[in-house]
Parts: sequence; structure tokens; C-alpha cells
Amino acid sequence: MAFLRSLVFSTLLLCLFHSAYCFYLPGVAPQDFFKGDLLQVKVNKLTSTKTQLPYSYYSLPYVAPKKIQDSTENLGEVLRGDRIENSLYVFKMREPQMCNIVGKIKLDAKNAKEFKEKINDEYRSKEEKYFIHNHLAFTVKYHRDVQTESARIVGFEVKPFSVKHEYDGKWDEKKTRLTTCDPHAKHTVVNNNSPQEVEENKEIIFTYDVDFQESDVKWASRWDAYLLMNDDQIHWFSIVNSLMIVLFLSGMVAMIMLRTLYRDIAKYNELETQEEAQEETGWKLVHGDVFRPPNNSDLLCVYVGTGVQFFGMILVTMIFAILGFLSPSNRGGLMTAMLLVWVFMGIFAGYSSTRLYKMFKGSEWKKIALRTATLFPAIVSVIFFILNALIWGQKSSGAVPFGTMFALVFLWFGISVPLVFVGSYIGFKKPAIENPVKTNKIPRQIPEQAWYMNPAFSVLIGGILPFGAVFIELFFILTSIWLNQFYYIFGFLFLVFIILVVTCAEITIVLCYFQLCSEDYLWWWRSYLTSGSSALYLFLYATFYFFTKLEITKLVSAIFYFGYMLIASYAFFVVTGTIGFYACFWFTRLIYSSVKID
Repeated sequence: MAFLRSLVFSTLLLCLFHSAYCFYLPGVAPQDFFKGDLLQVKVNKLTSTKTQLPYSYYSLPYVAPKKIQDSTENLGEVLRGDRIENSLYVFKMREPQMCNIVGKIKLDAKNAKEFKEKINDEYRSKEEKYFIHNHLAFTVKYHRDVQTESARIVGFEVKPFSVKHEYDGKWDEKKTRLTTCDPHAKHTVVNNNSPQEVEENKEIIFTYDVDFQESDVKWASRWDAYLLMNDDQIHWFSIVNSLMIVLFLSGMVAMIMLRTLYRDIAKYNELETQEEAQEETGWKLVHGDVFRPPNNSDLLCVYVGTGVQFFGMILVTMIFAILGFLSPSNRGGLMTAMLLVWVFMGIFAGYSSTRLYKMFKGSEWKKIALRTATLFPAIVSVIFFILNALIWGQKSSGAVPFGTMFALVFLWFGISVPLVFVGSYIGFKKPAIENPVKTNKIPRQIPEQAWYMNPAFSVLIGGILPFGAVFIELFFILTSIWLNQFYYIFGFLFLVFIILVVTCAEITIVLCYFQLCSEDYLWWWRSYLTSGSSALYLFLYATFYFFTKLEITKLVSAIFYFGYMLIASYAFFVVTGTIGFYACFWFTRLIYSSVKID
């Protein structure tokens, strides 16, 4: 027997509004209701953890209002596939109702097939029978003000039942009395002993109960039931695990900086004769090549600028989330905030990419600005449009409408691109960054390297520790995204982010120092790839998560999952690579400015 969770928790959103609309900052303006006030119940998308494709509620032949009205949605809600619409469920504050009839439908072959397909996407059928939840028992919880007798909605519960309703005589939606659910006889649905089958020519009657329950929970604490962490110990374990990695790397960096490096600098500064200088070994030997511009320096500048843009977006968004501006009651607020902050961080992307470009003796700053503004968004857009076309072909509400696409394009070309050019102009007008040592005209030959200093090997090794610092928290993030669970522990997430930054910086410095000691001065790109390679492990972990935690069976859904995880991994590569690059950039300038070079 298979049940359709079409009207439960993940598929029915209870939106309780007063008839008057008001704008409010999250957590600032509560809504008061008096007895008998009308409460509007709205429905949201149908979701399935097996397909990951959301559908509009009325994409199935449920009993619908004569005119379906969409509620105003923000950008994040549209991108999430939310489609909030009105319904025939009517509540009045603190007035219980029993066995209200929503309506009746008679399934034809097409409608029965549609229901069965959706049931199969979530459950497996047994004995070739399909059943649907057609009776809902709502419990609305409220906190009452004793002085004013007003109340505020602080929660609700929904219990679904499947019942084959029966009635006597001819059907009349207003006068018919059900024998299986009769408010006059105080008889309601309490079990699924006689379920409603989904089959051609079968009638389905939809009903609901409403009960109101006074609660001690105050309005400001209404989300605690959803956001309460029952597994906070594992988050602390994640923090402690990450801190151990940081302490290990910090010890290595301290040893390099305080013992080995300062001893080297002192020794190099004491060399007096030409013969002594010729006997030098280690990182000082490559001082004439260490700041030589790398191959594809323009591309490096673009990626560094994009990484700065991402870093700023993550930092600002997390600060807003920690301060409570991104309330969970504001669906799509987090995604909307991230998009807007990303757009306005374009000015820092242009500034940082052009500053580095000018240090490499570049002169065409407009070219770099254009590439910084378009390269990463263009790659992501191509993947996004392919995925959107596939989702559109499935007639899913997750497909982004053309109006929203236009809004995204406007944010990109109308705001982000101009800000990148403004930042690039400001950065190019500043004096070029001066290197602490001069660069020789003829490149020095790099000696043969040991196997463990092979670029590919050291890059892959460098990504393990940054990924190890975040992988436990990554599990909860993936679960919240793909299994529709709440994730609102931004305090923990911010600590993990700080640890990630420190880990990326320190592992890159350590490996960069070993590379320079091996007289290999090609550190520019390797520093970026060393910490950026953690994105490879992120994608591999996402693949492991797909096969062990998800039950996706459809090809389109699998492409949807891996497509968006590819975008996430690409973004992770850009931000972690930039962190590692700037750490190594600071380190090399520090050590080479500390020795005397003739």
C-alpha cells in the first residue's frame, strides 16, 4: 500500500495571514488575531526526496478554487521552486471545525495516472494498489494575551489520514452529510482502516478538521521547535576535529617561521663573500625568479577577483544570518540575500583582480574587468540553463520562469558588471604593488624535483586538510538542501568557516615553503590549486552522499543533483583557492623582504 504525502508537512504550507497585508522585518512585527478572525491557508509546492523536482500543488487534480492566485514571492522562493497559492481550506481563529468538506473529484484515466506517478516517485506500491491522504487534521497552536484576548499563531500540526468517505443520497456539496465523518454525531476520522484508493472512475472526497490549542510558547520562540539542535554534540565534535587540524598546521607554520625561516634569514644576511653566496641553497636562491609573472597570469587575476567576490558574499551573508536578519520565516531570504550581496561585491572583485594585473605589468585593465565580470557567471549560467531546460521538460515548478531569468540577467549586467568596472578603475589608478626583490631577465632552471614535490601530488595532498575541517558540517548542509530539513546553526557554520580560512592559508604556506626550498619558484598557480583542490573532495563526497543517503532514481533528477553540486564545488574551488593564494602571496613577500639581496 502506498500513500501520497501530498498534503503533509513537506507538501502543504500553512500560511496564516490576517486579511490586511503588512511589511515587516523578520521577528519585529507579530500579527494579532481575535476570535473569529479569518485565517488564510495557502498551499505550497509538492516535493519528493526521490526526484528532487518540485511541482505546483495544483499540478495534480486536487479540488481547487475557481481562481488560483499566486502569492508574491521573492527571488529566492522562485529559485527554490516555491509556488504559494490560495486554497479552499478556511480557518477562523479559535473556532474548531470538524469534517469540513473541501470538495469531491472523480478520477478519469489521466488523473488517476498522474496521482499514481507522483505516488511512485515517493513510495513503492505494493499489490498494485495506490492510496491517497484525503483527510487532514489540523491543530493550530496560539499564544493568548490575557489582557487583550488577542492571540498570535506560534505553530501548527497536520495529521494525514486516508479514508474512503461514504454518504447517503445524492451528492450536494453544501447539504451532504458523510457517514464516515459527521460533525453532528461527533464522529471524525482517527485511523486509516478504510483507505481511499486511487483508481479510474473512483470518487475522492477531501475533508479536514481544525482544532485550536493554547500554547505557552511565545511568538518570539515559535521557531525553536524546528531549530532546536538535538545533535549539538556532533557539531562540537566537528569544531574540535577542525581545531585539531588547525593546531597541527599552526605548529608547522610556527616552526617554519620562528625556527627554520628566521635561522635561514639570519644565515643569509651574514654571508659576506661572493664564494659564500654561490654556496647558498634553499629558497633564497630563487629570489630573482620568485616574483616572475606566471603563465596565464590574466586568468589567475580573474579567478582571484572572483574569489574575493565570493569570500565577501559568504562573510557578509553569515554576519547577517548570525545577527538574525535572515529569519527562517522568510522563505527564500537566504538565497535572495546571497544573490544581492554577490552582485554588490563586484566592486571588490574588480579592484582585487586589477591590482594583481597591474603588478604583472598589465595595461589593458578593461579587458581584465570584463573577464572578471563574466567568466564565472557565464560558466555557471551555461550549466544553469541546461539544468533549467531539463526541469522545464519535466513540467516542474522548479523551472525558473523567464521573468526571473530576466531579473537575474539584470542583476548581472545591470549592477554586477558596472560595479566590477568601477572597482577595476579604482584599482588600476592606484600605484602598482612593488615586489621586494628584482626579477632576473633570464629564468632560472628548476632542478629535478623529488616525487613528493610533484605538482599534481602536492596539490591533491593540499586539499585534504581543508576538506577534513568542514566535511562533518557539510553533511548537515547537504541534508538540509536535499532532504528538506532545517539548517539554522549559523554560529557553528561561521566558526567552521573561520577554521576553513585558517586551514587553507596554513596548508598553502607550508607547502609553498617546501616548494621554494626545493628551488621551484612556480608558486603562483600552485598556491591557488593547493587549497582549491579541496573542491575535488567536496564533489567526491557529494557523489558518496548521493549513493548512500538519497533515493533518486530518475535520470533527470540525478543530472539535476550533480549539476548543482558541480556549481557548488566550482564556487568552493574559487573561494578556497583565493584564500590559499593570498596567504602564499603574503608569505613570499614577507620572507623575501626580510633578507638582504645584492
